[in-house]
Amino acid sequence: MLIWFLPVFLLFLMIGLPVFFGLIAAPGLLLWLDGSARDIVLLYRNVYNGMDSFPLMAIPFFMLAGELMNKGGITLRLVEFAQALMGHLRGGLAHVNILSSMLFAGLSGSAVADTSALGSMLIPAMEKQGYSRRFAAAVTAASSVIGPIIPPSGIMIIYAYVMGESVAALFLAGIVPGILVGVGLMLVVKFMADKYDFPVASAKTSWGERGQASLKAFFPLMTPVIIMGGILAGIFTPTEAAAVAVAYAVFIGFFVLKTLTLRDIPQVLAKAATTSAVVLLLVGAAMAFKTVVSLSHAPETLAAYILSLSENPLVLLLLINLLLFIVGMFLDAGPAIIILGPILGPIFVSLGVDPIHFAIIMSVNLTVGLATPPMGLVLFVASSVSGEKVENIAKAILPFLAVEIAVIFLITYVPAISMTIPRLTGFAK
Repeated sequence: MLIWFLPVFLLFLMIGLPVFFGLIAAPGLLLWLDGSARDIVLLYRNVYNGMDSFPLMAIPFFMLAGELMNKGGITLRLVEFAQALMGHLRGGLAHVNILSSMLFAGLSGSAVADTSALGSMLIPAMEKQGYSRRFAAAVTAASSVIGPIIPPSGIMIIYAYVMGESVAALFLAGIVPGILVGVGLMLVVKFMADKYDFPVASAKTSWGERGQASLKAFFPLMTPVIIMGGILAGIFTPTEAAAVAVAYAVFIGFFVLKTLTLRDIPQVLAKAATTSAVVLLLVGAAMAFKTVVSLSHAPETLAAYILSLSENPLVLLLLINLLLFIVGMFLDAGPAIIILGPILGPIFVSLGVDPIHFAIIMSVNLTVGLATPPMGLVLFVASSVSGEKVENIAKAILPFLAVEIAVIFLITYVPAISMTIPRLTGFAK
């Protein structure tokens, strides 16, 4: 009977039950019907055990660092820096939107934070310049998925925690794929700008003006350098790096830029705590769900079925990418990684796929799922920020999704894209 846990869970999602409660209720109901009262106790105990982890402490710290920087006006400085570099191009504000997402990714590691922070600023600005609201919202949603790919990344921390991989290796492996996604989106904007005659955001800035914008953005842009530099040098762990990022954000906000006040702190803490609680509750519930997965022997059954389809790793990677893309349409990246990672990861490692490479394939695929209809989370955030209907944004985002899917397959079949930097730094074989 326990093999039905996934269909029951999907049924709960379709009737509108929140993901957290669906992850708990589906296995709980089946265990109760199966007469496994002792396993029900284990299930709900694992909700807490799944969150009680030192590596996972990095998630609320990175969330807090992102909120501090956003509240301190650092987001505005990044946008000004991006505009100084790319505002003179046709479709300039769309390019600025994408570049700002790439820069913001190095601060927060969250697609939702990216959509909310940059969308509230850039969507109205793009609309004033003549872009349609749905196009502005679509660009914001599509580029926000770069947030969890370029380090620091919350979902990569979760993957490393579940699968026992190196957080530093995953962070390093995500750099080039994240840049590729950004460049691909800019190429789409360039094509559309030439075809539809998009406006130029501003006159071309002088090198002196670019230098001034660079100086304003210098301290924010040092955040990922400090995080990755400290981790690679062995000065601190990823969790400690997240705490250092918070301290650095406080230092910049209060003493360098002087844009933060003590009155801002309660609001920042409350927002970071709420966002972190949502993520950690999902992680705890997904870890409990994973317990039932192992009890049902579903991993072994699914593994045998997958291997029966083909013994060619290239064919299987194509099929798994399709599966992950479909899963990403309905399920948030964190729970999907916890549920499917332990099932799929060992299969492909046994076929000769590097575990870090597979981690990036899975992470990027599920991250793009955040922007895919019908359940893509950032689509709803972009809708909330812009006031545009989700279905209109979903239609406008399709060209950008096509490019992101192309990048996923490029990453899948050219391992050097994600593996070169980890290998050069000694974090992968």
